[in-house]
Amino acid sequence: MLGFFDWIVLGVYFSAIVGIAWWALKQKTESSTDYFLAGRNVGWFVIGASIFASNIGSEHIVGLAGTAASSGLVLGHYELHSWLVLLLGWVFVPFYMRSQVFTMPEFLELRYGSSARWFLSIIMLFSYVLTKISVTIYAGAVVFQVLMGIEFWTGALIVVLLTGCYTVLGGLRVVLYTEALQAIVLIAASVAITTIGLIEIGGPGELVAMVGPDKLNMFLPADHPEFPWTGMVFAPPIVGLWYWCTDQYIVQRVIAGRNETEARRGTIFAGYLKLLPFFIFLVPGLVAFALAESGRLHLAEADQAFPALVAALLPAGLRGLVAGGLLAALMSSLAAVFNSSSTIFTIDIYKKLRPETSDRSLVLIGRVATAALVLLGILWIPFLRGLSGELYHYIQSVSAYIAPPIAAVFLFGVFWKRINGSGAIVTLVGGFVIGMLRLVAEINSDALNGFPLWFAEVNFLHFAVLLFVVCTGLLVGISLLTTAPEVAAIRGLTYGTTVVEDRLSSRKTWGRSEVIHSLIIVGVILFILITFSPIGVGR
Repeated sequence: MLGFFDWIVLGVYFSAIVGIAWWALKQKTESSTDYFLAGRNVGWFVIGASIFASNIGSEHIVGLAGTAASSGLVLGHYELHSWLVLLLGWVFVPFYMRSQVFTMPEFLELRYGSSARWFLSIIMLFSYVLTKISVTIYAGAVVFQVLMGIEFWTGALIVVLLTGCYTVLGGLRVVLYTEALQAIVLIAASVAITTIGLIEIGGPGELVAMVGPDKLNMFLPADHPEFPWTGMVFAPPIVGLWYWCTDQYIVQRVIAGRNETEARRGTIFAGYLKLLPFFIFLVPGLVAFALAESGRLHLAEADQAFPALVAALLPAGLRGLVAGGLLAALMSSLAAVFNSSSTIFTIDIYKKLRPETSDRSLVLIGRVATAALVLLGILWIPFLRGLSGELYHYIQSVSAYIAPPIAAVFLFGVFWKRINGSGAIVTLVGGFVIGMLRLVAEINSDALNGFPLWFAEVNFLHFAVLLFVVCTGLLVGISLLTTAPEVAAIRGLTYGTTVVEDRLSSRKTWGRSEVIHSLIIVGVILFILITFSPIGVGR
């Protein structure tokens, strides 16, 4: 439980958040561009920090540590796919910035037509309730319950009210600047618990000896029931392409950049920050496992690994810092998804139905939409544990059912001008239906047999790869069997239809330092993958 000095630290953290939020609120106007995209005037540091803070929610900290405690470092594959955020900066940003869109569904409408925009808008809102809002609220409630002794549902409601207040009032500008502070607090808190945990266990060498090579190996056998290496190598890039390069939740921060250079540099900064979770979130899970095995820590269930470490190891004051870090992760992720959800509903649904709506009315509608999505997220919480034992595993399994059709439509849509609207809508609808059938089958697997049982139980990573292959076949096949899109209609939206002037303009934003930093990030990722492979851990 938290002591007096811990509450002092939390008080300082909340005071800083209120101060930044108040400053940002004073800068805003009531225009939709300012509310939803911070006036398109954000610099690289805030973009990168905001991407990191949005991505790293309390479900990441709680879930990654919990999965590491039960299964080792294998899910580090997902965290080490930060090279995909570089793909956002180098490949997709030029198209997004030139098109001046507010949302990813709006970009799909320009590329494929209004049907694709409608469907993606609905899918995104659905996925936010399924994998972001509810999971983040749940993880925050776990933190309140384990660390602060606050009852689960009370903690969940506190989480929503704390975050919703400044998000609804201030829009993306307030979200971005508070997330920049929250990223710093989150990193400092996680480094503190990781360092103290390693000291308690006797150092990195002792931790390696206690957990053994199996938990350090990121490449498990191909027949592993949960995380086969065949799935971990091929599925995370598919899910990552959807998440990092096409999801409104992340991309909204980039298209708020003041220009293409700032947007790209923001993604590179985020790529550096995304190297940290492998060490500061997964390692505490290994420490918790080692302490539990040696009888020095009681671990009722895997998802309690991180908060249990905080409660057991940290002195007064530092517990408050880590609690602040967990709350920072929670609040930043919730604020991001609230704002992204309201943006999609307002711009892609309400404004499409009522195009004459004023800017002031659009901002009001966005605020009302946020409240409705929060309620849906809370209603979904009781069903979370029916799918997977660990929280982070749940997130990745559901993402694996949603990501493949969206990833295929965006990827091929940018690189191949022959892909058309008919192929896109068939792929989006067909892929989503197949993914949701899998989700329903997984929930009801006890009542199935034969092919339906295989469909329900085939490894979720392998399922993601198979679904991506099926979606690619649908996208290419339907597009080739139907009329090619008119070049004039998609000019500037694919590499094949981008005019020379735009290419040269985009290329002028490239700098040598950006290339070097991108290569460094990729090199570090490869080094970690080799170190924690059978080659590395077997030495």
